Amino acid sequence: MAYTALYRKFRPSNFDEVVGQEAITRTLKNQLKTGRISHAYLFCGTRGTGKTSIAKIMARALNCENPTDAGPCNECPTCKSILSEASINVVEIDAASNNGVDNIRDIKEQVQYPPTFGKYKVFIIDEVHMLSTGAFNALLKTLEEPPQYVIFILATTEVHKLPVTVLSRCQRYDFKRIGIDTISERLKSLCKSEGVDIEDRALEYIAKSADGAMRDALSLLDECISFLQNEKISYEAVLDILGASDISVFNELLDGVLEGNTIEVLNLLNNSIIDGKEIGQFVTDFLWYLRNILILKSTQNDSSLVDMSEQNLQNLKEKANTVSKETLMRYIRNLSELSNKLKTATQKRVVAELEFIRLMTPEMEDNLDSVLERLSRLESGVRPVNTVQRSQEEKADIPIEDEVIELPKATYDDFMAIKKEWNSIVEHLGGKAGSVYKEAEIEPVKEGGIDVIFFNKMFYDMGNKETTILDLRTFLSEKYGKDIAIRISLRENKVVRNTRYVSIDEIKSVINTDIIIEQ
Repeated sequence: MAYTALYRKFRPSNFDEVVGQEAITRTLKNQLKTGRISHAYLFCGTRGTGKTSIAKIMARALNCENPTDAGPCNECPTCKSILSEASINVVEIDAASNNGVDNIRDIKEQVQYPPTFGKYKVFIIDEVHMLSTGAFNALLKTLEEPPQYVIFILATTEVHKLPVTVLSRCQRYDFKRIGIDTISERLKSLCKSEGVDIEDRALEYIAKSADGAMRDALSLLDECISFLQNEKISYEAVLDILGASDISVFNELLDGVLEGNTIEVLNLLNNSIIDGKEIGQFVTDFLWYLRNILILKSTQNDSSLVDMSEQNLQNLKEKANTVSKETLMRYIRNLSELSNKLKTATQKRVVAELEFIRLMTPEMEDNLDSVLERLSRLESGVRPVNTVQRSQEEKADIPIEDEVIELPKATYDDFMAIKKEWNSIVEHLGGKAGSVYKEAEIEPVKEGGIDVIFFNKMFYDMGNKETTILDLRTFLSEKYGKDIAIRISLRENKVVRNTRYVSIDEIKSVINTDIIIEQ
C-alpha cells in the first residue's frame, strides 16, 4: 500500500479531534444538536488551520445515521461513503481550477436534485476567492435561497477578496493560527503513536516553524522522520534538515554587526550558505531573533511574548543590554525590506551582503535612525583613538570671540524667551524635528524671529525641510501665541562666542540719549 502523509493519516475525524479551534467546533456542535443549521458557511483563515477538515466533518455530521456528541460516528454506511469520497451527497470543488461560470452552472444543476440518501447535499468550495466575477454573480441567487436540503461551505485564505454580497449571505467563522504549545502537544502525541523518538526542543522548533499551521507542522515532521529513519531526531538535526540556524550563529552575527566587523559578518553569512541554509529563511530567522531582543528590551525583560527555552531567554536578556532600541528598530526595518527584496531578487547573496554592509555603516544612510545610531556610537565612545585625539585638537583650535548685539525690544523679548527654553522646546517637540533641532543653535534676527544654525550639512538638510520647519513653527506659535519667523542657516566653522544680547530700549534708559542705528 502506498505511504500516506502524516497530515492525511492524522486528519481529524470528528470535532473533538480538532485542536486550536475550540470556539468554532463548539458552535458547530451546538448547531447540530439544536438543528439551527445555516444554509451557507464561510470558513476563513490562514493555511493549515483546519478549514477543510472541519468542513468535511460537518458534511459527515449532517448526514450521519448515528451522530454522536463529537459529530459523525464514522461507522455508518453514509459516513463511510463520504470518507471514501464515493458519496454524491458531498461535492468538493477546488475553485482554483474550477473558477468559471460554467462550473457554477454545474452546481446549480446538481442543486435541483435532492440527496439520494441522507438529509443534506453539501457543497464544499475550497479557495472560493479564486472564482471569477461572473462565477460569483452566478452563485449569488443559489447561495441566498438554496433548497432546504442544500448547504454550502465556502473556505478561503483571502477573505478580503470576496464580494460583500457573498459575505452577507454566509455565517462567517475566522480560524485563528494554532499556538506553538498546542502544536507541540499534538506532535508529541503523534510521535508517540508512531514510535518516533524525538527531542522536545526539536518538536518546539518544528511547531514554531509551522507559523500556526498544523498541516505545515505535520509536513515538516514527516520530512524529519524520512531523513532520520529509525534514529532519534535531535534539535541539531532538525536545524540541518529545515535549513535553519542555531541562536549561537545569530549571537555572533549581531556582535559582528555592532562591532562593524565586516569580515566576520560576511563569513557567517557565507558559512550559512555553504551549510545549505536558504538566504531568505536565514534573514527571517535573524529578524525574529532581533524582534525577541527588542520585545525584552521594551518590556523590562517580560518573557511572556517570547517563546524559547530558559537558556536562550537568558542569553537574549544579556544581549538586550548591549544594543539600543533605536539601533534594533533600524536593523529590523532594514532587514524587513531585505526580506521583501529577496523574494524577487535573482542575485540573492549579493543583495543580502550589500544590506549587511549597510547595517554596519550607518554613514551610508541619511535617515533619522542612522543618525541616532551614529550619535549613540559617539556617546558610547566607540571611536578610533586617533579620531578622539583629533576631535580634542579641533576643539582646542575653535576660536573664541566676544561681542555685544543690540536688538529692538520686541525681538529681544521673543528671542530671550525662546533661547532660555530652547532645550525644553526641542524635547517637547519630539519626533524627527526634535532630534534634528537638538543639534542646532539659535541666534536672533534683527527684523524679528530666530535663525536656526547648523554646523553639519546632513542635519542642515534635514532641518531645512518644509515639514520639519512647519513642526517647529506650529509648536512655537502654540506656545507663545504668535507667529515666530524661522530662518535656517549652515555654517562651515563653529565659533565659540561670548555673546551678550541687549535691548536698545534698555540702553536708552541707561544713558538717556537717542541711539541712531545705521542701516
